[in-house]
Amino acid sequence: MQDFNTIINNIHNNLKDNVVKGVVASYIPELSKQDVNQFGIFIQHMNGENFSVGDAEVPFSIQSISKVLSLSKAIAFENNDIWKRVDVEPSGNPFNHLSLLELENGIPRNPLINAGAIVIADILCSQFKNPKQEFLQYVRAIANDQSIDYNLKVAASEKETGFNNLAAANLLKSFGNLNNDVDVVMDFYFHQCALEMTCSQVAKAFYVFANKGRCVNNKQHISSSQAKRINAIMLTCGFYDESGEFAFEVGLPGKSGVGGGIVALLPNQYVITTWAPGLNAKGNSLIGMQALEQFTTQTNLSIF
Repeated sequence: MQDFNTIINNIHNNLKDNVVKGVVASYIPELSKQDVNQFGIFIQHMNGENFSVGDAEVPFSIQSISKVLSLSKAIAFENNDIWKRVDVEPSGNPFNHLSLLELENGIPRNPLINAGAIVIADILCSQFKNPKQEFLQYVRAIANDQSIDYNLKVAASEKETGFNNLAAANLLKSFGNLNNDVDVVMDFYFHQCALEMTCSQVAKAFYVFANKGRCVNNKQHISSSQAKRINAIMLTCGFYDESGEFAFEVGLPGKSGVGGGIVALLPNQYVITTWAPGLNAKGNSLIGMQALEQFTTQTNLSIF
C-alpha cells in the first residue's frame, strides 16, 4: 500500500500557507465565525487503517454533505419510488436556484441541490415520528459515534436567514411535491444541514458508500445497488455547478458543503475528507479541491 501518511502530510504542508484561501461563507452568519486558516485531511482506508493531518479532529458544520446521508436513509425507505419525486440530472446551476424548479413542474433536478434535498427531507418527515432525533441516530449509527450532534446555533442562524430555501419549499408545495407542513420540513432540513462533525467522523459515516452499503460496523444499511446509485449522483451532482470540474480534476464521487468540508471516496478502497473553510466562487472549499486533486494525482487512485 502507498504511504498515505507522507502523501497527505506533504499536501498539507504545500497548501496550508497558501496566500489565497477563499472566502468563508457569510450568508449563514454563524458560519462566518470560522477561521479561514484551519485545514485538515483524514483518510479512512477499507483495510481499517486511517491517516490524518492538521485540523482533522476539529468539528465543523457539514452543511450540504448531510444531503447524501439523508438521501441514503430516504432511499432505504422508498427505494426506486424516490425517483418519481426527484431527478438524477446535474443542474448546471448554483445549489439554491429556483428557476429550473418552476420550469420542470416542481421536480428538482437532483437530490443534492437544495430543492431536491428539501424533497428528501419531506420523505424523512413522513417516515420518522421524530425526524431530527431519528436522523441523528442514523448518522451516529453509520459513523459508529454517539457524540455526533447538531450545532443549534447554526440551525437557528439558518432558520433566520433561509428565505430562499423557504421559497423553494413553498414552490415544491405548490406543485404537490411536499406532503408535510412547510415549517416542519424546513425545521428538520435546517437541523440536518447544521450537523457538526470532524473530518474523521464524516469519513467514517461515508464508509457505507465505499463498502457496498455496509457501515464501519459491517451492518447493511442500504443495498449495494443503492450505494452504487448514490455514488453516481455524487460524481455528477456533488459539487453544484462545479461537479464536472471535480470529476475532471479529482475523479472521485464526493460531496462538498459551504462549511468548507469535502468528502470523496474510491469504492472498495478508501474515504477521504478535507476541511478548509475558505470557499471558491462556486461555494466549494478552495484548498480542499486542490488537496484532493493533488492526492488522486500523486496516488493514481481515482475511478478513472
